[in-house]
Amino acid sequence: MAAVLVDDREGRVPVLPGPRRVGFGPRRRPVPVARREIRLHGQRVTYLESGAPGAGPVVVLLHGLAGSSATWSTVMPLLGRHAHVIAPDLLGHGESAKPPSGDYSLGAYATGLRDLLLALELDRASIVGHSLGGGVAMQFAYQFPELTERLALVASGGLGREVTPALRAASLPGTAAVLRMLTALTPGWVGRFAYRAARAVPVIPTADLDELARALASLADSGARGAFVQTTRTALTLAGQRLGGTDRLYLLAGTPVLLVGGGNDSCIPVEHTVAAHERLPGSRLEVFDGAGHFPHMEHPQRFARVLRDFLRTTEAAPPDPEALRLRLRTGDGGDARGAATS
Repeated sequence: MAAVLVDDREGRVPVLPGPRRVGFGPRRRPVPVARREIRLHGQRVTYLESGAPGAGPVVVLLHGLAGSSATWSTVMPLLGRHAHVIAPDLLGHGESAKPPSGDYSLGAYATGLRDLLLALELDRASIVGHSLGGGVAMQFAYQFPELTERLALVASGGLGREVTPALRAASLPGTAAVLRMLTALTPGWVGRFAYRAARAVPVIPTADLDELARALASLADSGARGAFVQTTRTALTLAGQRLGGTDRLYLLAGTPVLLVGGGNDSCIPVEHTVAAHERLPGSRLEVFDGAGHFPHMEHPQRFARVLRDFLRTTEAAPPDPEALRLRLRTGDGGDARGAATS
């Protein structure tokens, strides 16, 4: 694997202002967030970084479909004092490369994350995934348990079939042509159109509307549009989510797991998150009442506090191939001797 660091600039990404601070005492300066770039397999991979190596546990933040690392921009400064935080733009997203022949499957995304960690000389990490990023995070934990210390799933895909009709429709033939026609208009007009159309449904939170408009506008880029179409066809059908990780949740029995959902999520039902918690003894559940599909954006302070507490009060899962072997042989981590001889 060839990996060449081509840019180590200290470019700062804008951080949206948080809630006004009330009280006395010195205001702590926000931890800076730097945008960096690396080449993996000849392709550009961009990522945000906050916190110094060795400052705490390594935490990787994975965005959702048609999103980018920018979705974590308000959270990263809140985590950087306590952890070394990396938020990559997945292949086909953000400022990363968007090759027409790229592999945009969950397995390929998980392998790409493994390669990024190795290239950055990060041995192990706690993986946090939102929406599609949650599916990638689970896939990473299944493929590379020896690299996974903890897992946090935020409004995650892959925990049930149901998903918003708009995403199901995106798996149909002709989606690329429809998006091309829509985005041939000015990106600003496309964003305003999406916002106003969705605004007609009053139960959709404003943060969801903002991200919908931003995602649709990003698809004006032909590379991003192609990656979106390929990813939706891999992960979705007209009936809903194609790939599910619920049948393999038992493999996470030795890994600390945090599940976060928005109580008013109109994209992926919060019931998926609650059901996964019930199937994972020892997991933690946080439902943000009234929040939509982006609880970490609607409530960054609360989300950062929950995640910091999770990191602080759990032990990183040790590499344990024997325990994994036992779970694979029995399906639940029980006694494998009878199963092996029956």
